[in-house]
Amino acid sequence: MTPKIARYLADNQPATPCLILDVDRMEDNFRAIRRALPLARVYYAVKANPARPILERLVKLESSFDAASFEEIAACMEAGAAPAAISYGNTVKKVSAIRAAHAAGVTMFAFDSAEELEKLAEHAPGARVYCRILVGNEGADWPLSRKFGTTVELARDLMTRAAGMGLDPYGLSFHVGSQQTATATYEAAIGKVGMLFTDLKDAGVNVRMVNLGGGFPIRYRDEVPGIDAFGDAIMHAMTECFGNALPEMVIEPGRSVVGSAGLVCAEVVLVSRRDPADPVRWVYLDIGRFGGLAETEGEAIKYQFTTEHDGGETGPVALAGPTCDGADILYERSNYRLPLALRSGDQVQIRAAGAYVTTYASQSFNGFAPLAEHYI
Repeated sequence: MTPKIARYLADNQPATPCLILDVDRMEDNFRAIRRALPLARVYYAVKANPARPILERLVKLESSFDAASFEEIAACMEAGAAPAAISYGNTVKKVSAIRAAHAAGVTMFAFDSAEELEKLAEHAPGARVYCRILVGNEGADWPLSRKFGTTVELARDLMTRAAGMGLDPYGLSFHVGSQQTATATYEAAIGKVGMLFTDLKDAGVNVRMVNLGGGFPIRYRDEVPGIDAFGDAIMHAMTECFGNALPEMVIEPGRSVVGSAGLVCAEVVLVSRRDPADPVRWVYLDIGRFGGLAETEGEAIKYQFTTEHDGGETGPVALAGPTCDGADILYERSNYRLPLALRSGDQVQIRAAGAYVTTYASQSFNGFAPLAEHYI
C-alpha cells in the first residue's frame, strides 16, 4: 500500500469491493522497467488494465501499446496514442478488426499461423508483421504456451513468404508466460529465436525486430527477482546471440507496470466452520473469482491479504467469493492463514491487485456489480 492509497482509504472509506490504484506508483514502475532495459521500446500490455487514467499517463511518458482487440486500440487512441505507437499483438483476430485497425493507421500486427498471415495480407496490405514463436514457459505462474505460438520451422516458412504477399516481415516474438520468475527462461527463448533471426537474415529476409513479450513478475506472497535481474539476463542473452548487431527490441510489460500500484478492498461476508472438527475456517469475501480474481484459478496467482487484526493469533483458512457457484473458490490448498479474530463485516485488503482484476470482473453474475475503480 502506498501512502497515497492509505490517505485515500482513510479520507473516503469507499464501498467494497473496489480497486484503488496509485497512478504515480504506476509511473514509477514504468520508469524502472525502462531503466532496466533502455534499448527496448516499451509497449504496455493494455489488457492488464485499460483504464483511461493509466493510458493517458503512459501516453505522456511516450509509451507504446500492445493491444489485444480493436476496442483496446480505440481506447489507446482516445487517450492520445498515435496509431504508429500501437501493436495489434493478438494472433487471433476477426477480419473486421484487422480492417478497422488498418484503416485507423495501425501498421504492426502479430500472427502465428498461415491462415492469419493470409488474412493480414488481404486486409492489412503493407503492414509490418511479426511471427510469434512457441517457447518454454517454465517458471511462469500463469503459462501462455499452449494457445499461442508456432514452431521455428513454420515460422521460417511464413516469414519467408510474407514479403511476397505484400507484407513487411518485420520481426519475431515470443512470450515466456505471465508472472515469470525465472530469468533463465528468457535466456533460453532468446537463444531459440536468435538462431531463427540469423537464418532469416542470411536468407535475405528483412527481419529486424525481436519482441521479448512481457511476463515480468511482481511480488505477491513470495519474493521474486527484481526487474534489474531480468534486464541484465535479457541483455546478456541478446549480446551473446547478436553481438554488436542488436536488432530492434520490444517488450510488452503489463502486470509489472500496474500490478503493485493497485489494492483491492473487500469485505468479509461470512466466517464459518464447515466441520467443527476441522481447524480450517471458510472465509467468504464480497469479491471472488467472478468479481475479478480470475487468476486464482488453479491457485496460480497467490495474492497477499491483510486485515485490521494482523498481529494477532492466526489459523488456517479457505477463501471463497460470494456467488452461488461452486467454482468460486480462491484458495483451499495454498496454506493461507488469517487472524482468528476475523469476523463478518471486517475489511480485507488484497495487495498488488492492479493488474488483471477489473478486466476479468463479470458484469452482473448473480446480480453482483463489477468492483468500483478509483484512480488517484
